Amino acid sequence: MGKLVFFVDDDKMILNLLEYTLKNRQDYDVKTFFSGEECIAQLGLKPDLIVLDYIFKSAGDTNKTGMEILREIKNYDNQLPVIILTSLEDQLLADEFITNGAVKFIPKNDYFIDALMETIEMQIF
Repeated sequence: MGKLVFFVDDDKMILNLLEYTLKNRQDYDVKTFFSGEECIAQLGLKPDLIVLDYIFKSAGDTNKTGMEILREIKNYDNQLPVIILTSLEDQLLADEFITNGAVKFIPKNDYFIDALMETIEMQIF
């Protein structure tokens, strides 16, 4: 069994891209979630790493933000690496995520797949 990676994003195209990219590499198992709440409910599966979005628009106003989910993940397991992957390029927000325990803040730009894969490799191998 490979390293278990959770991808949490409300954009199905992003989830499909991330799942496809990682599943085509050896040593990875992937689970995808459309909300942070779904991810939290599955933490018992003991993921090796979580890639988490910041804003979950499609789920409505009741869903938590990525920051709230990050805090819950860190309360569950402070050593679990969490990478933030978001469409926002905001240094203050990035600093806040890092302060709250994220290992990396990656904006969804033209080169985010390369940055994400490099960060995943560094975190779990």
